Amino acid sequence: MNMKKTLTAAALAAATLTGPALAGDIDTVRAFYSDILTDPAGTTADRYFELFSPDVVSIPTPPGGEGAQGMLNTVAFLGQVVPDLTWVPQEIIETGDGRFVVRGLAAGTPVGPFFGVDPATGRSFEIMSIDIVTVEGGLITHIYHLEDWTGAVAQLTAE
Repeated sequence: MNMKKTLTAAALAAATLTGPALAGDIDTVRAFYSDILTDPAGTTADRYFELFSPDVVSIPTPPGGEGAQGMLNTVAFLGQVVPDLTWVPQEIIETGDGRFVVRGLAAGTPVGPFFGVDPATGRSFEIMSIDIVTVEGGLITHIYHLEDWTGAVAQLTAE
C-alpha cells in the first residue's frame, strides 16, 4: 500500500511539474501567430528570438532563405507586401511531446507583387494553413508548414 501511495504522489508531482512547461509551450506557439505572423511589419529580431531558436529549421525552406535569418527575411517581406496580414489559429492540437499541430487562417490584402501577382490587384485573400511546430526549452526549434498560396493567388486574380 505504501508503494502505491508513493507512486501516486510521484505521478501527481510529475504532472504538476510538467503542466506549466507545456502551458508555456502553447503560449509560445500562440505568440508566433499573434506577435509575429499577425504583425510581421512590427516584428523585431529581439521579439523573434524570444520565440525561436537561432537554429530553427523550417520545412519547406521559406522564400527568405534557410534558418532563423531566412524566416526573419520572410516575415519582413510579408510585413511590407501584406501590411494588414492576420494569421489566427483556428485549432491547436498538442501531441504531448513538445509538438503542436496548428490549423490557421491567414488573410490580407497585398499592396505589392505577391507570388507572381503583379501589380497588386487590391483584392484580399483568405487561406488555410497547417503547421507542425516543435517547442524545446521554450523556443520553437522546428516548423513544418503548408499554406494554400495557390488559393490566395486564385482569389487575388479572380475576375
